[in-house]
Amino acid sequence: MLRKTIGLAALAAALACGTAQAQQINVKIGVLTDMSSLYADNSGIGSAISAQMAIDDYAKAHPQSKIKATVVSADHQNKADVGTNIANQWIDVDHVTAILDVPNSGVALAISALAAAKNKVFIGSGPASSDLTGPKCNANTVHWTYDTWMLANGTGKAIVKNGGNTWFFLTSDYAFGHALERDTAAVVEKNGGKVLGAVRHPINTSDFSSFLLQAQASKAKIIGLANAGGDTINSVKQAAEFGIVQGGQKLAALLLFASDVNALGLKTAQGLTFTETWYWDLNDGSRAWTKRWSAIRKDDSKVPTMNMAGVYAGVLHYLKAVDAIGQADDGKAVVAEMKKLPTDDPLFGKGTVRQDGRVLHPAYLFEVKKPEESKYKFDFYHIKATIPADEAFRPLKDGNCPLVKG
Repeated sequence: MLRKTIGLAALAAALACGTAQAQQINVKIGVLTDMSSLYADNSGIGSAISAQMAIDDYAKAHPQSKIKATVVSADHQNKADVGTNIANQWIDVDHVTAILDVPNSGVALAISALAAAKNKVFIGSGPASSDLTGPKCNANTVHWTYDTWMLANGTGKAIVKNGGNTWFFLTSDYAFGHALERDTAAVVEKNGGKVLGAVRHPINTSDFSSFLLQAQASKAKIIGLANAGGDTINSVKQAAEFGIVQGGQKLAALLLFASDVNALGLKTAQGLTFTETWYWDLNDGSRAWTKRWSAIRKDDSKVPTMNMAGVYAGVLHYLKAVDAIGQADDGKAVVAEMKKLPTDDPLFGKGTVRQDGRVLHPAYLFEVKKPEESKYKFDFYHIKATIPADEAFRPLKDGNCPLVKG
């Protein structure tokens, strides 16, 4: 009789354990980023930290959640084939359910297509190309943080309205740069300006002299930098060496991060006008989050960027959607739930995920401070204008996204 009792007890325990395991939702988040090259400071390890912070914060806020989440990260080396190989390994072997970040629009477009083919989730906080929610949109992709349409309409429109009506573009020669030049040129011309020309440079180049000389010779009032990260830093530095601004032309940094300003220094970056959707010193919530991020990062020379904030917010919203539907394997279903649920996080506030995958939240027109205006460490920006969410991003009807009906 005793043996029978023990056997039944063991069976009951095994069933209880099996039920608990059945209820557990395994989530693995892959942060695919640039760990070693021109975008490492605006994404990189900082984005991986942000993903882990979101997982920890979600677990703390939802102690009854059945989600068990982990993070892996890798360097895509700014190569679409490398990024795709990593993503295939993650999904097929390591059971990654969502891929985030992916600075570099060329890599991101490839990952977006792969996520759709394998029915996983892609949340892009690092790429800029507005094609991700335009003709290349799909039901498995969410585009957080910013895009080329937003940058063009925030920065480009403001500069043209202030008299910068002739432009020459210095463009990074891949999907991101092409999209940013295209979208900004459209804004310039729509607002009565004129594009005098453009020159395209290889990604991650160190010598901008020939490109800057062409821009200088164009006599355009505005030299639009359709590049990012290390390329923006180098082109701004070398423009200063050529005396371009002193000669009467102005630089428009069409995509600028706090990490870029940190690398340039206020003396070189002062006066640059640009658009971002998040800044570490924007409000009490962003400052509190930055303090925590910095404690984990353990490098007081680094400042978090909007890409990293986008990873954090994207992970939170993803986990909320997974919890709501009780599974993470069907990526299309998870993204559909992300679109149903309103976004609400301490960094971007309340917003929505639109039918085309575009996350809507406010954007801000900033200007880099003069050195004497900066009062404390990383005190970089003046806020010139707040752009409401319904104006910051391209109208749904104009994107040519195949998901949008009518």
